[in-house]
Amino acid sequence: MAEVFFNGSAGRLEGRFHKSENPRAPLVLILHPHPAQGGTMNNKVTYAMFQAFVNMGFSVLRFNFRGVGNSQGTIDGTGVGELADAIIALDWLQNIDSESNVCWIAGYSFGAWIAAQLLMRRPEIKGFVFVSPPTNLYQFDFLTPCPSSGLIIQGGKDDLVSEPTVAMLAEQLSNHKYLHVEYQMIPEADHVYSRNLKDVHDLIMKYVPDIQSRRPKRNLKKLKKAIIPNDDY
Repeated sequence: MAEVFFNGSAGRLEGRFHKSENPRAPLVLILHPHPAQGGTMNNKVTYAMFQAFVNMGFSVLRFNFRGVGNSQGTIDGTGVGELADAIIALDWLQNIDSESNVCWIAGYSFGAWIAAQLLMRRPEIKGFVFVSPPTNLYQFDFLTPCPSSGLIIQGGKDDLVSEPTVAMLAEQLSNHKYLHVEYQMIPEADHVYSRNLKDVHDLIMKYVPDIQSRRPKRNLKKLKKAIIPNDDY
């Protein structure tokens, strides 16, 4: 994993990049939670997502939005500046790994909202992972119709993001007959997945390859199985 810096519209942005040994490996950009609420690329959920994609053989970039860590500029927090940063980060990732023709986007909490906006702007993105998308805090209506298949993970004991509204989003996105949206609810998980980081990691590793390989389906697979408690991840 290498420390990287690239130029954004508000100054230099700091990131961590894992390059796969396979020059044609799929790419993924991972976006962290709200910067004004302590979100950074080193957030534990963000790192669990990063590690899952590394373990699946992706080339993976996570980075700090403007004003966070060693990224220059001032925190925006409205999403406008963060989306601009994400666009530049995706450009950097695609330029550094130009042989790859498959790209995914992933985000946690506020980062999932930014990831959803980027998904609608970049047709080359073939899949997504949203962890705790804040559907009761931000509008996600622009995702209809959804352009790509993906995975949504939500905690059943999340006191910040409403699980029923996330389930409703997953249901809406699944209505495209050519796409498949997998919804996985972890019943005992809170918003920070304090005891369920390994569950997040393992669900990504289980369902992303399945989404990549399967033929699109119309119906949503909404499996709400109890997740066996795990050791701290």
